[in-house]
Amino acid sequence: MSFTNEQMERYSRHIILKDVGVKGQKKLLESKVLIVGTGGLGAPAAMFLAAAGVGTIGLVDFDAVELSNLQRQIIHLTKDVGKPKVISGKETINEMNPDVDVVTYQEWVSAANIRDIIKDRDYDFIIDGTDNFPAKFLINDASVLTGKPFSHAGIIRFKGQTMTYVPGEGPCYRCIFENPPPPDKVPTCKQAGVLGVMGGIIGTIQATEAIKYILGIGELLTGNLLTYDALTMEFRKIKLPKNKRCQICGENPTIKELVDYEQAVCDLKS
Repeated sequence: MSFTNEQMERYSRHIILKDVGVKGQKKLLESKVLIVGTGGLGAPAAMFLAAAGVGTIGLVDFDAVELSNLQRQIIHLTKDVGKPKVISGKETINEMNPDVDVVTYQEWVSAANIRDIIKDRDYDFIIDGTDNFPAKFLINDASVLTGKPFSHAGIIRFKGQTMTYVPGEGPCYRCIFENPPPPDKVPTCKQAGVLGVMGGIIGTIQATEAIKYILGIGELLTGNLLTYDALTMEFRKIKLPKNKRCQICGENPTIKELVDYEQAVCDLKS
């Protein structure tokens, strides 16, 4: 592919970087990233990936924009309240960068559809922008079974965490957190609250990991959990061991099919 004059100007700050250049920018424009959840984490991740010139971005979310979302979900505006999040996200991205092909999936991600969604455009990288444990374990298991790298993240109150899984390189999410906690045992953002900027800080790190993976540069968070405390302004990088007995990526995996775990009551939608 050849760049137009407009693209040369749009991506000029990337192109002058030795580790990106014209070749790297072409990789980004030819790449495909799937974002599950267009909320606190997925919104900033999507915006920065779109600005960077990732050519295809898939957005998965069944929810509509609510007024309470706007404190942190920066891809949506006041005028978008009541609109499906994936449509609002698509409109914002296309207004920012018309180079990006935004594919929308207005549906709950589940054991029945997640493989088809991943295969739909054969996505290169997956970002977990969800806010509940059942979805996080489902994304992990689907990524492992389909051989796709993904970025996990979670935020609550003033804290956040993120890790990256690459097939054959370090532990998956289930290596560290073997099974979802019982429903209602761990508070969600809706119950405990969350500082609005937390999504921006952690979601932007997820976008960074996706870009580094696509370009093949730097060191990913594979084998590490990065935690952040906004009150103390401290980052910690915790080494994570791979679990040889992991139920899905271990030497003798027992999980061969995807399952839907029960969600906490506050996460259920009518």
